[in-house]
Amino acid sequence: MADDEGEDTERVRVYRGRRSDREADRAATAAMLAEAGESDVPTLRVWAPGRSLAFGRRDAHADGYDRATAAAREHGFPPVERSVGGRAVAYAESTLAFAHAIPLEDARSGLNDRYEDAVATLVAALRDAGADVERGEPPRSYCPGDYSVRVAGGGKVAGIAQRVRQDAALVSGCVTVAERGPIRAVLATVYDALDVPFDPESVGSVAQAGGPTDPNGVREALEAAFLGDREAEVRDVADLPAGDD
Repeated sequence: MADDEGEDTERVRVYRGRRSDREADRAATAAMLAEAGESDVPTLRVWAPGRSLAFGRRDAHADGYDRATAAAREHGFPPVERSVGGRAVAYAESTLAFAHAIPLEDARSGLNDRYEDAVATLVAALRDAGADVERGEPPRSYCPGDYSVRVAGGGKVAGIAQRVRQDAALVSGCVTVAERGPIRAVLATVYDALDVPFDPESVGSVAQAGGPTDPNGVREALEAAFLGDREAEVRDVADLPAGDD
């Protein structure tokens, strides 16, 4: 492919697969963000990180954090800490993560627009996959935020976070495809330990909304929606250097 600037604006580097553990995966996504800023070419990942309970920084400083991590382990969700986002989020085997790295000309502008675009893209992708979803946040939800997607009138399916550096922004989040039961159970005990309000009924899924239970179909829909009419330059996540988070 030609390297002129006009071609670069019409393609996206799509990384597929996952690394051996959560820390290696975080390093891969950090390297993807750095690459987008240096090359001026957007990058995209949609993958299944595997079973874990991701705690935010506020959780890590809470009085009940040790009890919360113990509860996560008891439910079979290895605890990890993440550098972006809010409160605790549970990843089951079918849960998908997505990361869209966008080159920036001015890091001081566009924050809300990127959030709005991501929400609209998620809603469109999941509807294309057959799920009846809408923008919105149910009461007493896990990891509450203004930019969420839920089953129409029901539980939360996806949330979005954003990290901005001087030359690129990373818009990321997770999508609960299926397995509501284990997620509801572990989050109920974790949020109780953290003394944070939580309603287990606030957990929704793509499958509950009428979409597929197979994460591969949802991944394909998300990739297609984030790509739009741009060309995909597909690479393996193993091709990324072990960057710093």
